[in-house]
Amino acid sequence: MAELSRAAYVFPGQGSQSTGMGQDLYDRYPSARAVFDEADASLGFSLSRLCFEGPADELTKTHNVQPAILVVSVACLKALEETAIADFPSPAFVAGHSSGEYTALVVAGVLSVTDAVLLVRERGRLMYEAGLKRPGSMLAVIGLDEETVKDISIHCEAEISNMNCPGQIVLSGTTQALAEADKLAKARGARALVPLKVSGAFHSVLMEPVIAEFSDIVSSFRFQPPVIPVISNVTARPLTDIDSVREELVKQLRNCIRWQGSVEYMMHNGVTTFYEIGPGRVLSSLIRRINSDLQTVNVSGVEDIAQLACEEGPTG
Repeated sequence: MAELSRAAYVFPGQGSQSTGMGQDLYDRYPSARAVFDEADASLGFSLSRLCFEGPADELTKTHNVQPAILVVSVACLKALEETAIADFPSPAFVAGHSSGEYTALVVAGVLSVTDAVLLVRERGRLMYEAGLKRPGSMLAVIGLDEETVKDISIHCEAEISNMNCPGQIVLSGTTQALAEADKLAKARGARALVPLKVSGAFHSVLMEPVIAEFSDIVSSFRFQPPVIPVISNVTARPLTDIDSVREELVKQLRNCIRWQGSVEYMMHNGVTTFYEIGPGRVLSSLIRRINSDLQTVNVSGVEDIAQLACEEGPTG
């Protein structure tokens, strides 16, 4: 494809949250405040207060944290646009990690904020319910290659659910399967094994009980064609029409998140700078591990935007 820009915008998913996130944006930028107000009106309760004040255990519930991170990320981008930084690059691509893909769809004009928060909250609700019906969890395996982790997953009946970067692969499965995976990975020389604080075995067969219901929910929402190519979590290729977006969202709930492949696709298509927009710095860290020559810029709040406004150009 023709190079539109050397930049991509990427958006975090569940796990990047913290109590207080977004409040500086809300207080400083009318455009950011409007995003929070729209989300609160759409959901019928104060998601903004939950972001700003917690409590943390309520914020981290799957059906709350997914729309919360989406709203903070969109608010951050709106604040950045309101600042009108000279020569700030438009993206050639947008992408998000797991639930962050919904933020990317908002930025690409596929979903409104109103619809996106409703849809991602339903997604979170169903993921939590799937975890009750078929209990399980997720385990990050650090320091082993893909083939080794794949072999471990076969032996313990788990699944690779996230290909994040070289040496960081996540498994999903039942508690018993992950306990066995932990033992096998240690025996194979894993540098670290990190249980994820999630309510179920996301992006695995254990999500199957809610796939049909979620498909019906996705079908009930109105989508628009993407105005910016959105890189699919499932295929690591661009989503360019409504049908492919609908199919992606349903498949994504059940299939592996191919984050490394997504970044590599954008890199091979001319992107050298990735702007991580939203809370945390998780994606920037992964991107630098995928290729240390790539430049990353974090935009998570007022201080980051002010720094960008003072610079002649972005630095990573």
